[in-house]
Order: sequence, then structure tokens, then C-alpha cells
Amino acid sequence: MTTETGSFKRSLSLLDMTLLGFGAIFGSGWLFAASHVAAMAGPAGILAWVGGGVAVFFLGLVYCELSAALPEAGGIVRHPARTHGPLLGALLGFITVLAYTSLTSLEIIAARQYLGSWVPGLTRNSAGDPTLAGWFLQFFALMLMMKLNMSKMTVFAFVNNIVTFFKFLVPALVIVLLLMRMHPENYTSHGFAPFGLSRLETAISTGGVIFAYLGLTPIIAAAGEARSPQRTIPLALIFSVLLAVVVYVLLQAAFVGAVPPDMLAGGWEPIGRLFSLPFHDLAVVLGLTWLAKAVVTDAIVSPSGTGNIYMGASARILYAWAQTGTLSRWFLRVHPESGIPRRAVFVTFLMTIFWTLPFPSWDALIGVVSSALVMSYAFAPVAAGALRRAAPELPRPFRVPFFSFTSPLAFMLATLIIYWTGKSILTGLLLAQLIFLFVSGGIFTVLHRSRIQDELRNCWWVILYFSGLLALSWCGSVGGANILPAPYDALLTAGFSVLVYQFGIRQFCAEASIVDSEEIILHAQSGALSSAVVGS
Repeated sequence: MTTETGSFKRSLSLLDMTLLGFGAIFGSGWLFAASHVAAMAGPAGILAWVGGGVAVFFLGLVYCELSAALPEAGGIVRHPARTHGPLLGALLGFITVLAYTSLTSLEIIAARQYLGSWVPGLTRNSAGDPTLAGWFLQFFALMLMMKLNMSKMTVFAFVNNIVTFFKFLVPALVIVLLLMRMHPENYTSHGFAPFGLSRLETAISTGGVIFAYLGLTPIIAAAGEARSPQRTIPLALIFSVLLAVVVYVLLQAAFVGAVPPDMLAGGWEPIGRLFSLPFHDLAVVLGLTWLAKAVVTDAIVSPSGTGNIYMGASARILYAWAQTGTLSRWFLRVHPESGIPRRAVFVTFLMTIFWTLPFPSWDALIGVVSSALVMSYAFAPVAAGALRRAAPELPRPFRVPFFSFTSPLAFMLATLIIYWTGKSILTGLLLAQLIFLFVSGGIFTVLHRSRIQDELRNCWWVILYFSGLLALSWCGSVGGANILPAPYDALLTAGFSVLVYQFGIRQFCAEASIVDSEEIILHAQSGALSSAVVGS
């Protein structure tokens, strides 16, 4: 074994980081979600976008505080590992890599599905599943993304900025042209909320709303490469979320208003089937052929750009996971010229290929990816609360206002979104994480027998959290046995999340020996990123 030294290069400006965040948020969600949301909630789907935006904004505020205080690569893994030990870091690494790599594949699948409207032979059925030629096209697209992510970060940022500008231009045209063709009666002909407001929960969780919004963490993953990170990261997070909320609400409002009234004779529920490619199909119906072509072009560029961002973010998560000591140090090798963890990028590429098997469509993966993404977000409020209690003197360039209210609210909203995903999806994901936690604990016992009791004491509340969510999903109204009917299941889930949050933030204090608060403070003051890497 040989030891080398390298580090990420702080080369990203506020504009670069903001466009990175907006580019990650604004992917395939806008291309598919509008008709899904309208079919689930009718015109009230606009409120789903507002609600989802509020939830992500609160989560973003918590991330602002954490990432400004500790601007390190892969912070979504590193922050919980600092507050609750490496075993929790390993769990976050597992679920985040799972979410990011599947999302990367999902974006390429979306691009291929839209391209199929131009190029015959890429999509084999109405569900959007690829032909063999379509799958190989996805494979080569992922290879090109791997190559770009192995380039210098300045090259990556330059390409991303161009792609993000184009990604914003086409939706802006769609909004303006569809608003000019509004039918106000669409908002009242079947009622503003024809299925009741309870359907907003489903629209947020599995209709594509929360999936469309969850693009904050690539900013956190790249925090080690931002210039003036204490200022840049909070501003980039806030700007990205606010811009996305405005654009998504306007897109949904334009779609609902522009649907020809005669196509609503059967209500809103068939709209998801009639407009499977919402803005492309609507443009064709309205005779705007050139706009339909522009949407298809953007539908190839936009998801590809977002997938490219998440491939790079996933590689940095693998790097951060390895820094916790629960993943092979083989991933810590940073290429000296590019400053990129190329080994992690290559493994990420292999995982994205796996997610394209066995030829899933966008619809088939959306619920799983959305739930996994929210789970990867959910622990940030607990880590921030624990750090407030254990290291109150830690310099915090950005402090969340009304933290004692905002932080548990963020955790509660994330938990509700996870719960609303439904029993069928949650069962697989939660069981996979519980199994991973126990297997990791077993491995940790072999490698660090003297510390395993401390590690398990720091993670018992996570086991309680997953087990409780699993029980609630089986007893609740979202695909469960309906022993707990709505809205009592949601109220109980919210109360349960607040209880778990209180357990979680206190556990750090009970086991403070695991994390050296003085070391954290010195780290934040210096802004240093751990740069020791080991390669063979």
C-alpha cells in the first residue's frame, strides 16, 4: 500500500453552486409530474407543489446551518457520522448512494423515453420500457457522463452552467405560451379538489412532486469544492429552492389551465394516461408543433444534466462514506490532476447500470427513488439538533431562526413524506436498511469490538424509527390495513417523528466521547477538508 495526499479544489462560485442546485432540482420531474399530479389531485395539485416546496425549504434551512459550519465533501454522510458515530454514517452512505445512483439512471431513462417520440425503436410499450437498442443508448449516455465526471470540476461546472441555462429557457417558454391559452373553467368544472385534499399527500410522495424538488444534496456533496463555503452554500441552497418552487407552481398552473375543456369530460383521473408526456403531448394537441419539438430537445438535455450532477454527487458520497471508516479506503484516492475521486466515479457508473436492469420505466422507479431520497434527507435535522446541544460554541455562519421549532418540523415533514409513499415501497426500503444496519453492526463488531456497544447505543433510535415507520405503514391508510384511518395515521406518524427526534438529538450528548467537539470547532474555523487518501 502507498499513501498519497490530495484534496478537492475549491473552485466553485456562488453562481456555479446555485446552478448546480437548480440543475439538480430541475430534471425529469417537470417533464412527467404535471399530468401525474393533475390526475391524482386535479387543480389542487398546485397546492402539492407549494407544500412540497415548503417541506424542502425547511430541510434546506437545516442543511444551510450544517454545511456552513462544516463545509466538507459528502456532508450528508459526514455530518450524522460526526454526531452519532460511523455506524450511522454507514447507513446514510448506503441509502444515499442507493438514492443517487438510482436517480441518475432514472433521469437517463426519462431522456430516452422522450427521445422515443422522435426515434422509433427505443421504447417498446406504453409503459415506457426500453427496447434493447434503447437500453444500449442509456448505457452509452451513462458512459459519457462518467467521462465528464472524471474531468476537472471547472470543466464539469462550465458544462453544467450551459445545460442549466437551456433547461430554464424551454420551461419558461412553455409557461408563457400555455398561460396565453388558459381555460379558467378548468379550475372549477370538476371542483378545485375533486378527490379531496387527502390526495395531495399521494401527489407529493409518489406523484413526482417531492422527487422533483429533492436536488439540494448535490450542493452539500460538493461543499468541499465551493469558494467561501460558509457564505456560498446557504445562499445557493436558498436560491435553488425558491427558484424551483416558482417554476414548478407556474408549470402546474399552466398545464391545468391549458388542457382543452372537452378532454376533461371524464374528469381529471384519465389525464395522466392521455398526457403521458405532459407538455409535449399538450403542445401537440394545441397545435404548437415547434414547442413540442423544443420540449423533446429539453427532455433529452434536462434529465441528462441532472443525472450527470447526481453521478458526481454519488461519487463524493462514496468518498465521504469511506472517510467514516466503514467503507474501504480504496475510495479515498483522489486523482492528483483533476482533484476527482475517479475510483468512486467508476463504481457509481457500475451502480447506475445496475439500476437500468431489468429495463424499468420512469413510472416504475419514481416511488422507490422518492422515498430513498427523502430518507437520505431525514437525518440532517437530527444531526443539526444534536450538534446544537453538544457543541453550542461551534461557529455557525448561518443559524436557522427558531431552531427549536424549525428543526423538528423539518424532520416531521420528511417523515410524513416517507410515510405517504405507501406500504409496498416502504416495506422493501425499510427492511433493506434494517438488514444493512444489523450486518454493518456485525462487521463493526469484528473490526472494532471495543466500540460496538457505544455505536449501537448511538443508533438504537434509528432502529426504533425504521421499525415504527414500518408498523405505521402496515396499519395505516396508505396501502396498509387501515387500522389507523386518515387523518389519524398521519397525526400519529407526526407525533412519533417528534418523539424520535427528541431521542436522536439527546443521544449525541449521552455518547459525546465518540465525537471530539473541539476537533469539530477547529475544523470549522479552518475550513479544512480532510485530504489524506490511500491507494494501492
